[in-house]
Amino acid sequence: MSDAAAWDARYGGGGFTFGEAPNRHLEAQAWRLRPGILPGMRALAIGDGEGRNGVWLAERGLAVTAVDWSVAGLAKASALAAARGVALRTEAADLTRWDWPAEGFDLLAWIFVHLPPADRAVVAAGAVRALAPGGLLVLEAFRAGQEGRRSGGPADPSLLWSAALVREHFAGMEVLECLEGTVVLDEGPRHQGPGEVVRAVLRK
Repeated sequence: MSDAAAWDARYGGGGFTFGEAPNRHLEAQAWRLRPGILPGMRALAIGDGEGRNGVWLAERGLAVTAVDWSVAGLAKASALAAARGVALRTEAADLTRWDWPAEGFDLLAWIFVHLPPADRAVVAAGAVRALAPGGLLVLEAFRAGQEGRRSGGPADPSLLWSAALVREHFAGMEVLECLEGTVVLDEGPRHQGPGEVVRAVLRK
């Protein structure tokens, strides 16, 4: 089974795998998203699955594109957007092969997207290209120490993040926040309990 097919199977059931509420770290950046600060703000939510983060950004008045390789997840994202009365553009794609639009976005949400090292570097480079000058990247990901915890995350330790990797992959961007530590996750049935994470906010 391909990775996309595996995620289709996961998202194909009832309910929302990671809940309908946005990621808490992303939600904490709401003060940065006021229309008076960046009117017409364009956002990209990568690996957005069932749309919880993209829909929340759309509710803040942003023009949002959600990209994921799961067609099943994006179908639920579109349904969630319709139920909330907001517009959400979705695109099913492998981010390592996606045609990233140059300077196309003012905000990029990278929430629990874990990739093999070579793919991670490709996607990070694409993300930097896609951000407009002054654009923000909001990232949360699992870090070393998450292995074996019940709150989720990849089984392969090479897919985990660190503050050092954030600075390496996004060198040249201004680091506004970059923290590592333990948080208590409450994001749908798949992210429950203590988790070891990296949280970052960077500006191009």
